[in-house]
This record gives sequence, C-alpha cells and structure tokens, in this order.
Amino acid sequence: MHLRRRSLLLAAAATPVAAAVPAQAAAHRGPLVIGHRGAAGWRPEHTASAYTYGVQTGADWIEPDLVPTKDHVLVVRHENEISQTTDVAAHPEFAGRRTTKTVDGRSVTGWFTEDFTLAELKSLRAVERLPLVRNRNTVFDGRDEILTFQEVVDLARGLSKAYGRTVAVFPETKHPTYFRGIGLELEPRLASAIRRNRLTARECVVQSFEPSSLRRMTGLGVPLWQALGTTGGPYDQPSLTYRDMMTPAGLAEIASYADWIGPDKSSLIGTSVLADAHAAGLRVGPYTFRAENQFLPAEFRRGSGANDFGDAFGEYALYYGLGVDAVVTDFPDLAVIARRS
Repeated sequence: MHLRRRSLLLAAAATPVAAAVPAQAAAHRGPLVIGHRGAAGWRPEHTASAYTYGVQTGADWIEPDLVPTKDHVLVVRHENEISQTTDVAAHPEFAGRRTTKTVDGRSVTGWFTEDFTLAELKSLRAVERLPLVRNRNTVFDGRDEILTFQEVVDLARGLSKAYGRTVAVFPETKHPTYFRGIGLELEPRLASAIRRNRLTARECVVQSFEPSSLRRMTGLGVPLWQALGTTGGPYDQPSLTYRDMMTPAGLAEIASYADWIGPDKSSLIGTSVLADAHAAGLRVGPYTFRAENQFLPAEFRRGSGANDFGDAFGEYALYYGLGVDAVVTDFPDLAVIARRS
C-alpha cells in the first residue's frame, strides 16, 4: 500500500474526530460523498450524532431511510424492525409488541415501527447495529433518540448554515409496497414534507429500490435515484430483475423516470454498466463503501482480522478512477480524504 494512504487511513481510524474538515474544504471537483445513514462507521446509524459527524467530516449528502409510525409519521430507521438498532428489548412496557410479520416475502420477528406511536418511539434510544464489527461505536449506545424525517431536514439545514455549504438529504422509501398494503403509504407523506420545506434539487434526492415508489414522486422538482440490488429484483415488479434493469434497455427505461442509479459497487467491476448508464444520461453512485476487511474486495484487505481496516483508500481510488458520480459510504471522512488525494 502507498505509505501516505496507509498513514492517513490509520490516523482517521484511530482518531475520527481529528478527521473533521473546515467548511472551505467542501469545494471540490470529483464524486459526491454520501454519508450512508450518516457516518455509520463511526456512530450508531441514523442518529443526529452520525449525521452531524458525517457533515463535519465533509459529506455532501446524508441518507435517512424512511419508515412510518403507527400514527403515520415518517421516522428514520434502516428497517421497520428495530430490535437491532434500538433498546426496545430493554423496555418491559413494550414486551407484548414483539411479533412476527411477513415483510416483502420474508418472515421477520421483532418490534416494528408501525406498531408504535411517535411518542412511544421517542422513549427509545439508538444502539449500534453491528456491535461485533464496530465495538467502538457501542460507547454511544443510548445517547440518541429516534429522529423524524422533519428533524433530519432541520438538522441538514442547520449544518448547511454552520458549514457554509448545502447539505442535501437523500431519503429512501423502505418497503413501500408493504407499507402501502397496510395503509401507511410513504410517498404522500414524503412529498408533503418536500413541498412544506420547499426542498430544491440541491437539497433533496429521493431513492428507492422500487420503481413504482419513485414514479409516485415525479413532479416534485427533486432528482430521483433508482437503487439496484445484485440478485433478484424490485419487490413491486416480480417479473423484473436487477440484471434486466442494468442492461442498456433497462437503463434507458430507468432514465425515463429517474436521474441516478445506485448499484452495488461490485456491479461496476468488469461490466459496461457505468458506461451504459452514462450513455443513457444517468448518473451513477455505487454503494456501500466500508473500511473493514470483510467488506472490501480481496485485493484491498490488509492483515488477518475481518474487522481490521484494509486499504479503503485504494478502493476509493479505483472507483474514482472509473468515473463514478458519487459514492455511498459508511466512512465519509475517508472518502473525502481520498477525493483530495
């Protein structure tokens, strides 16, 4: 590994607070850096701490995943099942809420946001989702409450003012077909929030894995982002596969309603997907960049520990060199440092 890249990565890993960048460093030429669930590599995901740290270290956008409460308020959690990301199991008053549901064809057991009012969710606190991988983050367990989407918008605008640059929100509609089926549609509430806050194309980009969800969000004046998996296909279109969607014809269809695609980063290696998407007029933001060996391609792993940091800078250099338009990362600080290198 290049000595400078290695020393920068070790320094950032050892002292993440020291990686904060001044506001003037936000001016750049190169791919956008999107803080995946904030800065999930350094703080419990989808918390004010994670979003704030992501912006402090240079993230251009922050990503809130949206699920509804029982009283139909959009809150920010990666999944509607919250046993891994909150302390709900430690609340005896909610023990009776534990149940099993079928979500997008999968049986899931736990506690679900749609069974709680906003007031009840506000009594919970966030915890690290991957404590065995990111034990360092567990020191923050119990410090942050569950945020509403409105609170994330307010936070982004406050951080934009503090750092002298526009920080965009990048909401994802989670399981929209499932929620539509139980009378808790995501899209009307999200559209209302975009209109109410007068969010512009610079301040908001809406993403989903389900094309029908994105099509419901057209006409709002904000870009749309079609997320793409590696296997199977979107839940709302059982006859369509992600492989089909990444063909030239599939990309042309996406371009009829969306502005971006977000493929798994592995989908761009050894394929023409990036070139084909650009030819269709789409911008491309692969996901998810992480620093731990277990999430890196073999050639960028260093040492023997699955959770040790590998050559994350080398991976960023590879994708920046390919010409991606954005990266979605758990470690926005590292992505920003790599962009400046």
